[in-house]
Parts: sequence; C-alpha cells; structure tokens
Amino acid sequence: MTTLPTLFISHGAPTFALAPGLAGEALAELGRELPRPEAILVLSPHWMTPNLLVTTNDRPETIHDFGGFPAPLYELKYPAPGASGLAARTIALLERASLHAAPEARRGLDHGAWVPLMHLYPEADIPVMQLSMPFRQPPAFFLELGRALAPLRNEGVLIVGSGSITHNLYEFSGDGRPTESYVDAFRGWIAETLAADDLAALLDYRVRAPFAERAHPTDEHLLPLMFARAAAGDSATVARIAAEDVRYGILGMDAYVFGKD
Repeated sequence: MTTLPTLFISHGAPTFALAPGLAGEALAELGRELPRPEAILVLSPHWMTPNLLVTTNDRPETIHDFGGFPAPLYELKYPAPGASGLAARTIALLERASLHAAPEARRGLDHGAWVPLMHLYPEADIPVMQLSMPFRQPPAFFLELGRALAPLRNEGVLIVGSGSITHNLYEFSGDGRPTESYVDAFRGWIAETLAADDLAALLDYRVRAPFAERAHPTDEHLLPLMFARAAAGDSATVARIAAEDVRYGILGMDAYVFGKD
C-alpha cells in the first residue's frame, strides 16, 4: 500500500466553504494529485476536550459550529461516512504510546474538518474520523501524538492537522483589509523553520518567532501543524502550498504537505 503524506491545512473562516480562492483551488489540485486514501483522520481545534477522544460515528453529521454568517453556509453538508474501524486502530496506537483515548459515538464533523475537505475531496465519499484536541497540552504533546499515529500513513490513512497559520480574531474587521505586516513575518518564519526541519524552534515558537503572540494569542490553531509534521516521520520532505492567500488581512491560508514522494 502507498505511504501517504500528512497535511497541515489552514481552514480560515467558515466562509472558506463558499469562497475557495487560491487556497481552495490548491487543495482541490492536491486532492487530485494524491493517491486516494482509504480514510482520513483530522485533528481540529474546534473539538477541544479534557481528554483524547476519537469519533466512532459511522454517519457523522455536518456541524455548523459558528454563528452570524450568511444563510447559505448553514445549508452546506459534507455527508462523508465515518470510520469506526479506523477509530479502533487509532485508539490502539495511542494506547501503545501511553496516550489514553476513548471512543465518542455521537460526534459529527466540525467546520475545521468539513470546510477544507469540501475542497480537497468534494465528493465526500472517503470515510472521515476526528481526533479531539485535549485542553492545556503543550506543543510537545502534539509531536508525541503525531508520532504515535504515524503508522497509519502506511495503512491508507491521510492524516490532516487543520488549523490556521495565523489566527488573531481580535483583529477581524471584514473584507478589504490589506495584509498586516506581522502576518507575513510570522508566516515567513514558519516556512523557514519547517524548511530547516528545526522542530526545537517550532516548539519554542512563542519565544523565537516574530510577532508570535499577535499571530496566535492562543496556541490551539497552530498545534495541528506540529501534529501533522510529527505524523510524517523523521526528516520528512516539506512542501508549502497556497502561501500567497491571506483572508481579511489577518488569516494566512498556508497549507503544508509533509512526506510526499
């Protein structure tokens, strides 16, 4: 079976579902290029829990976990099947790494999962499972989490960390705003750090990266990047896609592919 890469995707605002732009086009092209996965595993900051949970719902609903957006957004569905068999394998791998996880049978797909997947795999015919993000875990935990699940790459599973390369919604002011200089500075540092495969610097981004506190007042939207990089294994190749796409002047839409042949 082909070894799949891992992905980090910036999912932006929920309106990304309706306005794909450069980032959506790049994801659609990537979906056509990659070997077809048997299943997809997504870590998203929009499902945060005290402890690790894994979805086992075979018919996950499309969760519209946002408010105040245009009405057509709430009519969108991503009716992908669930992946209960993958959930059992995922829990076993986590237990092997001393990371306790429990099944969750009722949870659907939050917008951190279904919005980017609408562009990546618009047919919604590949089983999807989500892994929750435990509260108050440091960046190093997400490296450990990714490494524990790396064997899934050899089993037809596409591992996706969905977050945002910059995420300061306190500065949100709608369309038409030019890109803030701190956004490009932070995005550039991330690109250079990943190209150098400097995981120590990545973990210490709050100290080493320019404008880190402004780019990420809280960690949760960058932690999926660390998860995706670790899940690709040691010395993984790095490709950056759709880097020029920034929404609302503050939301970098960068996506990365790790470990692609």
